[in-house]
Amino acid sequence: MSWLFGYSRPQQPPTDEPPADGGGSAAAPVNLTKAEKKAMESYRFDSSALERAAQAARELERSRHAKDALELSKLQESTRQQEQMAKIKEYEAAIEQAKVDQKRVDHEERRKTLQEETKQHQMRAQYQDQLAKTRYEEQLVQHQRNQDEILKKQEESVAKQEAMRRATVEHEMELREKNKLKAIEAEARARAKADRENRDITLEQIKLKAAENRTTILESIQTAGSVIGTGLNALVTDWDKTLAAAGGLSLVALGVYTARGATSVTARFIEARIGKPTLVNETSRFSLLEAVKHPILTISRAIANFRKPSDALAGVVLAPTLEKRLRDIAIATKNTKVNRGFYRNLLMYGPPGTGKTLFSKKLAKHSGMDYAIMTGGDVAPMGKHAVAAIHKMFDWANTSRKGVLLFIDEADAFLHKRSSAQISEDLRAALNAFLYRTSDQSSRIMLVLASNTPQQFDSAINDRLDKMIEFGLPGLEERERLIRLYFDKFVLQPASEGKRRLNVDQFDYGALCANLAKRTAGMSGRALSKLGVAWQAAAYASDDGRLTEQMCIDICDDAVQDHRQKMEWLSAEEKTRSMMPYLLDLPPLDIPEENIKQATIKELPETKEEPKVKLTKRKNKEDMEK
Repeated sequence: MSWLFGYSRPQQPPTDEPPADGGGSAAAPVNLTKAEKKAMESYRFDSSALERAAQAARELERSRHAKDALELSKLQESTRQQEQMAKIKEYEAAIEQAKVDQKRVDHEERRKTLQEETKQHQMRAQYQDQLAKTRYEEQLVQHQRNQDEILKKQEESVAKQEAMRRATVEHEMELREKNKLKAIEAEARARAKADRENRDITLEQIKLKAAENRTTILESIQTAGSVIGTGLNALVTDWDKTLAAAGGLSLVALGVYTARGATSVTARFIEARIGKPTLVNETSRFSLLEAVKHPILTISRAIANFRKPSDALAGVVLAPTLEKRLRDIAIATKNTKVNRGFYRNLLMYGPPGTGKTLFSKKLAKHSGMDYAIMTGGDVAPMGKHAVAAIHKMFDWANTSRKGVLLFIDEADAFLHKRSSAQISEDLRAALNAFLYRTSDQSSRIMLVLASNTPQQFDSAINDRLDKMIEFGLPGLEERERLIRLYFDKFVLQPASEGKRRLNVDQFDYGALCANLAKRTAGMSGRALSKLGVAWQAAAYASDDGRLTEQMCIDICDDAVQDHRQKMEWLSAEEKTRSMMPYLLDLPPLDIPEENIKQATIKELPETKEEPKVKLTKRKNKEDMEK
């Protein structure tokens, strides 16, 4: 129906020309402004529109689609109304959403306000706490000052009282001393006065006492002379009494010397059978005195002696070539004891802590012999008694039925060159006594010397050695075996028993031992055994008694650092060829001559003592040339 009312087509703008039908509207004035023309157009009536509307209504009435057009116009109108209602509802929803947004904004503003108020309250509370704390600290400082002042005043008061008491005591002592001096002076004057008055009486008493003493002495001399004279006269005149007196004196002298010799022999026999010599620090030989002192240890040793001898290298980790040589020596020593042959004397040299003492004990037990351990440093302090002690030790060893393996640790302490100017006469005499007792091969004593500096031995000592064995530092494989051995001994076994406060984390023990073996290059077996003790101590010191892999690595690194520091502490003299040959690249002694390469000396870092060492070497060389 839009076309019916004339708003479906766009309205044509009015023109200034009159309509074509010559309607009754007056012509507009020509000279008008734009605003005036617009105002006049708003009040102008267009009659042609009514005519067109009437014409369209008549055409519609005559058309057969009039009802359809009416229905269509109603539908369009209802659709417009629905669209209008939808717009109204959208507008209302937008209004509600705006209200919700407004409430959210208000709530957010209120929350921010509350937060700001809370923050302000917290800041106020903190500031008040700070003020209270400052006030309390100032009060404490003021209280401390007051206490210090009070204490200072008390100390001053005590000092004044002490000074007054000391002055009083000194004054009293001074008065006492003066009174004492006056009393002594008065007593001396009175005694002097009495002596002067009694001088004659005192002289008479002295004379009487002297006369009595003279008479007594003269009578004693006369009596003794008469008795002796009578006895001599009887001896001279009667030969039977003379012979009896001479025989009695001879028997007394003989009894005295016989008792002295018998006592000495008995003492040596008792010392050899019951006790042990002074120089022997440790022995496996049965001793009655040691059994009384340590009964449990003696019983355990006796039980161990009845067992079958174990392997000589059981529990000893060494290089394969060295193990082979030592095993051959152990077998030869055992067969020598069985066949009652002569033992060979050994020299074991090398860095400390490489297993020399341990192998000596194992060798003695494997061979069925008794072992005795002495230290070379014990000989020098004995002085002139060292010779007798050495003879007693060898006499004691010769009384053993099993034979004795005599192990002398640090033997270079008293067996060094006699040409050295530093050796004393007592030590020279002890060395000569030792050489005398070891001049021949023995079927009862096997001599084993251990030293870190074998080049200091006297040439006569070297002549008495039948075999020399070098104990070097353990290699990579030997270090890994040692670490596994000590880790199992000090960590795993105590942890598996469950009796001690020791637990171990779960990790690859084999990989750890291999890693630690690479880190501990240059360390001896004794140093590696200390690692096991350090691991155990670290577990005991922890809160839960647990040993972790990282703890093992850290302890190992600390031990390596300590070992390096010890090596740096060695003096230039100790690092030279004459002091520590095992630091040099020397070939082993059991390699044939055709396979021995030229020995090379490692260059050492320069030190302040190096010029002195060079000068000493040059001087020694000049002396040898002379």
